[in-house]
Amino acid sequence: MSDWVLLGLIAALVTLLLLTVFGFVVYSGLFTEVVVSAGSPPVGSITLAYKFRVGPYGESGQLFTDGCSISSKLCSIGVYYDNPHTVAPEKCRFAIGRILSEGDAKPSEEQIKRFQKYGFKIFSFPAPSHVVMATFPFTTPLSIHLAVNRVHPALDIYIKERKLCAHPRIEIYKEDRIYFVCPLARQGDFYVPEMKELERKSRAAAAEAEDAQTDITGADTMSETSSISIEAKTNSRDTSVATSILLPFPASRGREEGDNRSEHSYSESGASGSSFEELDLEVTGDGEGASGLLPDMGYAGNQEVTDKWTKEPIAAERGEE
Repeated sequence: MSDWVLLGLIAALVTLLLLTVFGFVVYSGLFTEVVVSAGSPPVGSITLAYKFRVGPYGESGQLFTDGCSISSKLCSIGVYYDNPHTVAPEKCRFAIGRILSEGDAKPSEEQIKRFQKYGFKIFSFPAPSHVVMATFPFTTPLSIHLAVNRVHPALDIYIKERKLCAHPRIEIYKEDRIYFVCPLARQGDFYVPEMKELERKSRAAAAEAEDAQTDITGADTMSETSSISIEAKTNSRDTSVATSILLPFPASRGREEGDNRSEHSYSESGASGSSFEELDLEVTGDGEGASGLLPDMGYAGNQEVTDKWTKEPIAAERGEE
């Protein structure tokens, strides 16, 4: 009889433990519906103290810890510039830090010096005009893992279906909510200086490679044209006829190259254009989003998406996106 009582107690304890774990996971946001919308941002302009890194996003945890150890009362922020599904982990770029002030408020000199002492840099983000956004409860540390695995796929689907340019991915941990914000315009304003420098070097390297390829192609074309000209002049009695036959070849090649560049540019601009028309956003006279803008569609669930996080040239490139 005592054995049955012991087994019953063990079973009751196991059941209670499982229920506790299940309740903890539910409280962390397991069944929370992920609603993605486009409209006015939930935050305004901010000044942040940050550290920039290139590497796996999993290394961001230590940077969050560093910021919290300096000031536990401030909100955390993470800015992720690359899609980890299409960019190698060691090449992913991100900035992690703490929000020092919002709106018209200015951070104190004491705060700035304290963060700079531990290797953080200070930068300001303007208030975005329109964003793609979602929220998730931040009730336990598990909420972060649930949010990352559920919100980002929903954002990918929303952005892909509407063919939007929404980047970078900004996560703001504020009180009991995690805000996921993807600017739809002037994305370059949300690039920290280190990111802008990497983009500048990348564009310069790409331009040099393109120039080198153009020089090689041009040399080959001239060599080919010269060979054809010599052969035609040797086998033909009429130089003018040979010339009239040869002239279309370089012109045709030039048009073909021009068409390829145009198509490539159109593809890039199409991928990087913010399609506000598709969102049916209400815009006032000064260009800002209407205060009563409501989410127009929601997505739930964790779905696989292989699309890149669309990138648009930074603001400096546009002549300060």
